[in-house]
Amino acid sequence: MRHTISILVENKFGVLARVAGLFSGRGFNIETLNVGPTQNPELSRITVTIVADGAALDQAIKQANKLINVLEVTDFSRGEPFVARELIMVKLDCTRQTRSEIVEIASIFRAKVVDVTPASITLECTGNENKIKAFLEIISPFGIKELARTGNLALPRGS
Repeated sequence: MRHTISILVENKFGVLARVAGLFSGRGFNIETLNVGPTQNPELSRITVTIVADGAALDQAIKQANKLINVLEVTDFSRGEPFVARELIMVKLDCTRQTRSEIVEIASIFRAKVVDVTPASITLECTGNENKIKAFLEIISPFGIKELARTGNLALPRGS
């Protein structure tokens, strides 16, 4: 089962390494890892996506709660409603003939054109996992030159 885990931490040196080490050290493959500051510059939010089941993950989450500088750990996959999004940037091969088709596809997915050259076009797209997957399937035939992804970001729904 895929777990999206949000960890609110103090913005201190070494916290990310301790959190990532906790999960990877217990044999969990971290699918995505994202970290950035919050509205409070003294805090950061780490979002981790892990495919795992069982008591070992529960134990790792409990241990994460005990780490120094960790303030809160939430496993959104346990039923709490949440919103998750991912950002991708993708550079595609293009010609004069294919450029307009690529731009049309981008508009359908609400993607933005962020760079254009005579031989390539770079798009930015945000959305949930299914939207990103569908977008990549549609644009792949044009020839992906480069791709960068942020991984999941997640917040709880509501107040």
